Amino acid sequence: MELETEYIDGGVTMIHLRGRMDVRGAQDVDLKFSAVTSADKGAFVVNMSQVDFLASIGIRTLLVSAKTVKARGGRLVLYKPTDLVGGVLEMAGINDIIPVFHELDAARAAVTTA
Repeated sequence: MELETEYIDGGVTMIHLRGRMDVRGAQDVDLKFSAVTSADKGAFVVNMSQVDFLASIGIRTLLVSAKTVKARGGRLVLYKPTDLVGGVLEMAGINDIIPVFHELDAARAAVTTA
């Protein structure tokens, strides 16, 4: 699993994830993901378009980071999951906890709106 960050308009950090978010993949990015999302009042869009598998341990990484970001006054959303990953998120009810967007403008607006 790979993780890259990119800073986009409006002070938003986009986190690009690539690969499988299984046990090994989550271990590969867990610490990096936590470090990137540790900023106070951060605005984060997590690009899931190149994640081809999502296991429960990967869901845990997303949930822990989203809760931490929220506790610090920030916002985190998921962007453009593949059909398979989107189905897993929906089945697990994660999209009720972490908003999921398929349009970048909407995702960016969701994390920057007060």
